[in-house]
Amino acid sequence: MKISTSISLLVALCVVAGLVSCNSAMQAYKKGVRHFEAGEYNPAIENFRKAATAGDIDAARLNYYTAESYRLSNRFTEAAPFYQKAIDAGSTEADARMHYAYALKTQGQYAEALQQLEKYVQSKPTNKTNLEKARREVETLRVIDALARNKTNFQVRNIGNLNSPGAEFAPVVRGEELIFTASRKDKIYKNNGLPMLGLYKTKLGQTPDETGNAPQLFSNNVFLAEANEGTPAFSKDGKTMVFARGNTGKRKGGADVDLFISRQGTDGNWTQPQLLPISDSLAWDGSPAFSADGRTLYFASNRAGGAGGIDLYRTNMDASGRFSRPVNMGRDINTPGDEMFPYVAEDGKLYFASDGHPGLGKLDIFVATRSQGIIRVENLGQPINSPADDFGLVFADKESGYFASNRQGGKGDDDIYFFGSSVAPETPTIAQNAPKTVRYFLAGTVQANETPATPLDSARVRILDEAAGTPIAEVTTGQQGTFGKYPLQEGKDYTVLVERKGYLTRRVPFTMQGRSIPEVFLTKPQTDTTFNVDVLLDRATLNRTFVLENIYYDLDKYNIRPDAAEELDKLVTILKDNPTLKIELSSHTDVRAPDAYNMRLSQNRAKAAVDYIVSRGIDPERLVAKGYGETQLVVKNAQTEEEHQRNRRTEFKILSY
Repeated sequence: MKISTSISLLVALCVVAGLVSCNSAMQAYKKGVRHFEAGEYNPAIENFRKAATAGDIDAARLNYYTAESYRLSNRFTEAAPFYQKAIDAGSTEADARMHYAYALKTQGQYAEALQQLEKYVQSKPTNKTNLEKARREVETLRVIDALARNKTNFQVRNIGNLNSPGAEFAPVVRGEELIFTASRKDKIYKNNGLPMLGLYKTKLGQTPDETGNAPQLFSNNVFLAEANEGTPAFSKDGKTMVFARGNTGKRKGGADVDLFISRQGTDGNWTQPQLLPISDSLAWDGSPAFSADGRTLYFASNRAGGAGGIDLYRTNMDASGRFSRPVNMGRDINTPGDEMFPYVAEDGKLYFASDGHPGLGKLDIFVATRSQGIIRVENLGQPINSPADDFGLVFADKESGYFASNRQGGKGDDDIYFFGSSVAPETPTIAQNAPKTVRYFLAGTVQANETPATPLDSARVRILDEAAGTPIAEVTTGQQGTFGKYPLQEGKDYTVLVERKGYLTRRVPFTMQGRSIPEVFLTKPQTDTTFNVDVLLDRATLNRTFVLENIYYDLDKYNIRPDAAEELDKLVTILKDNPTLKIELSSHTDVRAPDAYNMRLSQNRAKAAVDYIVSRGIDPERLVAKGYGETQLVVKNAQTEEEHQRNRRTEFKILSY
């Protein structure tokens, strides 16, 4: 009896202990998720590690969160095994294989990375930007051996005196000093567990081994203890500095990185930094660099309207120090991936880091040159590039310079490396094979925008050179509705303008920016590539209604927002291309307000849209504004926000043609 009672007590204690352990693990998991959502990936990882001790947590979800925490804090090597565990546990996360592939690539496991990316592409993900990025990466991995054969006349050396177990990167030569970014502040950054970043300086030695002794804080005035600061850029005279500052925790997810400016006074001290107006408060803005003449500022940003991830932008600075509106540098430079750390050399060549152009690792360093309006982007090859992150290259003179890398064999996270030419040519050169050329062509099909789509004959097709405003080709489609093929030039923008009786005239933009095939993909002396464009024409039927997508208004307001203006400009183009077209522009609301209020609001919104179109040069006699309030619901008895949004639409109806 005593033995039986003891056993029962022991079992009860085990059950209680198990429940406590399970509850503790679940609490750790939930705490980890909260840290993850706040962009605090290091404490998130610590809690996910505690949660993993219990077997009752969803393994797929737990391992995916852990992998993402490592990836988003730029620790791809550590992320790889957790992505694998998540996938093996049946993770349904759409982009898990893509991120896993990049983690494998950073370790030089190219074949395995290719296998994962091919599976990702075959899964037909809905994220078009990631899908395009993955397809480009598949092509890169298929020719990775050719990329690995690309070498420069450089030798690379880790600056041992300067680097630490933390991060050192973004080197800049200023006079006799090397200015750099390092994780050496007292406060720990919750994103990656390293000390927060600041700006530091050290004397340049006669040799790389002599550089890095006794580094000092760059400036007491340019120092915020509880923020990350780094990636400085200096004007030609060295007295104006633009740098990045952020990650103060004021905005969720670590997006609060902006550009600041400081100037050196006559006493040698730097002024308190001021926020640059070109910064986007909703975006990450960083890694600035001045042109050689100091008149242009380049920087990286993930602001809306880019090619995908982080893009390169440029802005001009006038004599009074004011900057112009930033301009995206185009799709010959920017890709669906990330482009960062620009640097313009004395000869005008642009160096930058990218994971979207064909490379050996996550970030590779590239050089872009422009000749006769055509931009060529080349990978610097080994030993500058590796399977890891390589970025932030600057020249100290024509034969040597510095860059950063987290490659194997370093002293810590990111390290600063010196590079110099082994054969000391006037300018270090990239090994070249026999030149290969590509001829580009455009062809397409004209179809009726109906179900099923049917080919349209007798359609007049003109292909216009946007810059010159003149047609490069003009043709009438035959029975199959096809046209082409016509030669195109790299870097140019075109418009395909199609007209047919009984249908609305339509123009489709087509750009050659970002479509040039990198030479590493070419196998023949000459390659012909044809791009196909499908043009869908809408039948010009009286009283036919078309829904205008993405015409949104702020709550209880009817002013035209910039995003709505962009969509209305497309309607302006339709009206200009169809000069006899007269339309009714209508606005509709959902049911979540009194009838009279909704009718008045919709009428004001329709009138505001018409007024905007008239301001763009359209005759007001061709436009009728009509508000319908909630009288013409698309989704009756709407319950979800998505259903209400379908009711809050803007349309146009053909009145005469």
